[in-house]
Amino acid sequence: MIEFFNEDLEFSLLEPEKVKKWIFSIVELHGKELAELNFYFCSDDYLLNINRSELQHDFYTDVITFDNCIDDLIFGDIYISIDRVLENEKMFSDGKYPEILRIIIHGVLHLLGFKDKQDHEKTKMTENENLALDFYFKM
Repeated sequence: MIEFFNEDLEFSLLEPEKVKKWIFSIVELHGKELAELNFYFCSDDYLLNINRSELQHDFYTDVITFDNCIDDLIFGDIYISIDRVLENEKMFSDGKYPEILRIIIHGVLHLLGFKDKQDHEKTKMTENENLALDFYFKM
């Protein structure tokens, strides 16, 4: 089950059913099973408070993923700052993919075991994001 929630702002995801189908497909392609995944769309300040209270980080971020997976069963909560997504889109986007989809799949890839702290991990994460995004647009 995948659900989308708005926290302290209004946000409507385009094609939510297609996005859900896409996420299920990506999870299956990685040999896992999706049990429960919740996305929370929020503001910078909302996510900053989570970053401070839960991770002891004092900076803005675009996504925080809480991994509650059990073996190959995917359970998670993914918080996404729409403010950061819009800012990222202006600063970093190549225009090929909507930034919101990149951030959504980034959070999912964390649940699938991908990391992004070191350069080689970031490279692998970006490669997998791009593969997943290509898959989305071929659906």
